[in-house]
Amino acid sequence: MISQADARLISRAISLQAAVSFIPQRTDQGENAPEQHETDDAMTDMTGTLGRLRGPRRRLSMPLLAKGGGALSLAGPLLLALPVLLAAILGFATYAAHGQDAAIGIAIGAAGFVAMALALILAARPRALEPLFGGLDRMYRAHKWLGITALATMVLHDMIDPDFDHAVRETSLGDTAKDIGEFAFNAFLLLIAVSLLRRLPFVPIEIPYQLWRFSHRFMGVLFAIVAFHQFFVDMPAGANPGLAVLLNSFAVAGLAAWIVTEFIAPRLRRRAFTVERIGRHGDTAMVTLLPKGRAMRWRPGQFAFLSAPEAGLGEPHPFTIANAPEPDGRMTLAIRGLGGWTRRLPHALREGMTVRVEGPHGRFDFRKGGARQLWLAGGVGITPFLAWADSLGAEDPHHIHLVYSIRRPEDAIGLEILRAAAARNPRFSFELVATTRDGRLTAGRLVRSAPFPPGTADLWFCGPAGLRRTVLGGLDRVGQNPRRVRFEHFDFA
Repeated sequence: MISQADARLISRAISLQAAVSFIPQRTDQGENAPEQHETDDAMTDMTGTLGRLRGPRRRLSMPLLAKGGGALSLAGPLLLALPVLLAAILGFATYAAHGQDAAIGIAIGAAGFVAMALALILAARPRALEPLFGGLDRMYRAHKWLGITALATMVLHDMIDPDFDHAVRETSLGDTAKDIGEFAFNAFLLLIAVSLLRRLPFVPIEIPYQLWRFSHRFMGVLFAIVAFHQFFVDMPAGANPGLAVLLNSFAVAGLAAWIVTEFIAPRLRRRAFTVERIGRHGDTAMVTLLPKGRAMRWRPGQFAFLSAPEAGLGEPHPFTIANAPEPDGRMTLAIRGLGGWTRRLPHALREGMTVRVEGPHGRFDFRKGGARQLWLAGGVGITPFLAWADSLGAEDPHHIHLVYSIRRPEDAIGLEILRAAAARNPRFSFELVATTRDGRLTAGRLVRSAPFPPGTADLWFCGPAGLRRTVLGGLDRVGQNPRRVRFEHFDFA
């Protein structure tokens, strides 16, 4: 049961846990590297849903809202907002008799607690919830904003200090729960310091990612400690039990979600694949995998999490699947060396080695777009378009033009797939732009390259955000805003 006297402590500890969980994770992604992220297993995802815009001046400022509707269902955000609001309302109503300040303080703490439990639930990647958010990438953005909400409640709750000491009859178990809560609070502070100081200021020293990630796993343990505090800390007699029931239920749900994330999902969700071939194209490795058991089913444009325990790289990282599904389940991943993990992986892998793949995830699907489509790829962002092109049949009705921007001609990957697609389907065309040879890709060049006015087409984008902003800004200036702009979110932290 939750204690009014220690509600402030609970809220602070839970909110601090949220602060650690949602400090930006390590991405090691370069300016031209949209595809790979080096982040916590439970916090990371890659491609997926569609960001939808009507023009560059209507860019989304909040990850949970999409202009023009359709791409993102509001069902998921509403599903999260309702229990958070309910906790706040119950908290205020339950303790209104103790004064307005106390009631507001408890309401804020209760809302933060529920937000943190919901964040842990979303971190477990429940597939049933993905459609409610429009995809896993948007679900993780909701996860991030829940953490920000919990952190904000910590600050507000710290400013509004409810005092219930006069109404509590203390017990030895309650005192123990209170002491445990104090321990969890201090432990959260320590882990926050580790997260904030992974890259030490003013010196070229960085805490190793593996050490940081190991410390981050203690979040669930501390959440369990705070849940114990919540269950057993003393509370005054006569309080309406509705709030305690709600908070205890979310404590159980959050703890169960953490157990699933850390102990159950890694064993049930990951499938064994054999490394069949490793090819190199410039700074990108093309890794072909063959399933050892039942083949994975995916849609072109989806992504999967890859880990290689036999190579000493057991942390799962997300990569777009670069080919259309094949009867034998063979899949190809494009891995560009952007950080320590992705630089080591191609050298550590060997043909015949067993790796683990989890997925598929994502809802990035050109078949839901209009009849005319511009595909714009930057760097390794070509991978979903390779899968799409590989899936194109001779009779596909979409009129598609792809512009593929890279730095050097030798960096290009998958050109044979693009040429084959153009040979199969006369409505598909593509252009390769190597910036060291052809200059920067501009909106003017895109307009001249496309076989139809960009203003009459949907624009699908995958690549660096800077390229997207430059091209959309240029199209806006020449009056060629695409009908819709759809892009993948890459930064989930």
